[in-house]
Amino acid sequence: MSDLIVIGFDDPNEAEMVKVELIQMQRTYMVDLEDAVVAVKNEDGKVKLNQMHHLTAQGTIAGTFWGTLIGLIFMSPLVGAAAGAAAGAVAGTLSDVGIDDRFMKELSETLQPGTSALFILVRKAPTDKVLEELSRYKGKVIQTSLSHEDEKAIQAAFEEINTSRTN
Repeated sequence: MSDLIVIGFDDPNEAEMVKVELIQMQRTYMVDLEDAVVAVKNEDGKVKLNQMHHLTAQGTIAGTFWGTLIGLIFMSPLVGAAAGAAAGAVAGTLSDVGIDDRFMKELSETLQPGTSALFILVRKAPTDKVLEELSRYKGKVIQTSLSHEDEKAIQAAFEEINTSRTN
């Protein structure tokens, strides 16, 4: 069972920096991410979602491969590749894995212009080591499915740096 954590940031770039750091931590097995999405609300009030998984591109690549393979069987690999790429792109666009896009857009509408939010779907709660790394950033937990104890630990990590910056 995965847990959802949504962290808001006053800086529109800070959520992306935290996402990149979490992806690097995943490579060293410090965290197990299922999905991570950055939502940025620009000064005009428009929300843009930056997905971790680009399903359209993945679908296009897979479709091209399978289309070429099937095209070779019927002696028309170029037609097969083109048809496969188109079908894969459509399938990728229609697919939705991880965090629900509609939920993210609705929650992001409540953000102030010029801010960002990081939506994280983790397979296990962040460890103390992960929280220590993230404490360099100035964020606020907006919503989570974690226990109250784990939520407080995450918020405390972000508040630790905020307190030290003001002193």
